[in-house]
Amino acid sequence: MKKQLGLALVAMMAASTAAAVAQNSGAATYKAKCEMCHAADGSGSTPAGKAMKAPPLSSPAIVKESNTDLIAITKSGKGKMPAYTGKLTDAQVKDVVEYIRTLQK
Repeated sequence: MKKQLGLALVAMMAASTAAAVAQNSGAATYKAKCEMCHAADGSGSTPAGKAMKAPPLSSPAIVKESNTDLIAITKSGKGKMPAYTGKLTDAQVKDVVEYIRTLQK
């Protein structure tokens, strides 16, 4: 019983660490590739964001999008937002979408 409990605890810690790494990776990618238009807080309030009419990432329209949709938008671009296929890996795109979700709270 103690061995099973110990294995469960190790598994939970590993999952927690993986989530933290993904969030840190997503934050770094966001800062490098997204923040110039979308702003540090996701408001789109930067000069570039205002010029491109970047909507706040916390807007109801973006919040209701699924992660799959946000990944597709990031990869293919939308409106004046450029496509990031070939510029970001699939893992980076997934991590940045997960990070965007933290900005929506």
